[in-house]
Amino acid sequence: MAGSKSVHANVCFEQGFIGVDYDVDFSVADFLNADLRSFNESFKPKFHSMFPERSKIAVGLACTFIWTVAAGLDDGDVILTPDGKGNYRVGEITGSYSYVPDAVLPHRRKVRWLDVLIKRSDMSQGLQRSTNSTGTCCNVTKYAEEIVGFIGGKVAPTIISTDETVEDPSVFALEKHLEDFLVQNWSQTELGRSYDILMEDGELVGQQYPSDTGPIDILAVSKDHKELLVVELKKGRASDAVVGQIQRYMGYCMDELAEDGQKVRGIIIALEQDQRLMRALRVTQNIEFYRYHVRFELLPRSAT
Repeated sequence: MAGSKSVHANVCFEQGFIGVDYDVDFSVADFLNADLRSFNESFKPKFHSMFPERSKIAVGLACTFIWTVAAGLDDGDVILTPDGKGNYRVGEITGSYSYVPDAVLPHRRKVRWLDVLIKRSDMSQGLQRSTNSTGTCCNVTKYAEEIVGFIGGKVAPTIISTDETVEDPSVFALEKHLEDFLVQNWSQTELGRSYDILMEDGELVGQQYPSDTGPIDILAVSKDHKELLVVELKKGRASDAVVGQIQRYMGYCMDELAEDGQKVRGIIIALEQDQRLMRALRVTQNIEFYRYHVRFELLPRSAT
């Protein structure tokens, strides 16, 4: 995304680049490492010293997105950038990291923009959902075939999931919509009574929150700010896979996001419980299981 609400999109398209800002007014080249974790170890302390008033969550987001643009993208990678009008331009990364002082989005990568415009309404529901993040970057590699189809002018295929841990594609299709439903109706849920989905600068950041082990489905904080809540939807995956994943997310939150004294709690949400999941949770700490119930009704038209 070229700035908040794509405010710098036209400049990026005209000048052939993509970039980020985050108020860092110097080159980060000396801090760049092969992986995000190493970058965080070297750059996070400096960033935090520059902005001590910012929360660990805000610092984590900034560092993640700076690294992703500066080092996480390779030459030849294809990117999608919204134009702010419901469309996406397609570009190819053609240069390494550079810093352009006194310019918008000064931490840049050169881009060759293709003569391709993708309407959001033409995307599969999965790709729409993946690009729905309010953060600067999100990884849509699993939709590569669909994106290549757009570039070649072909009809986009229907993609459910490329995750090898998915055991039940029909449940996956349902639960990818459940995540959006939960976010939109959070205040009316049991969890919404005690937790708020993370917000930063008035924008929702707690849905598909980026971490160095993958995106967290929903990340929330208790109303008294004493606890972080990691919510993971099972999405038809194998029980061992989802338990291991939420444990990694919780570990990331403990190491990188939790403020002094903050605890981390996890919740797995699924349509049905199963024996393997329940046995795995018996030997875990601070992870609970919630079932959801889908109800569909047909109501007769009122006589009046």
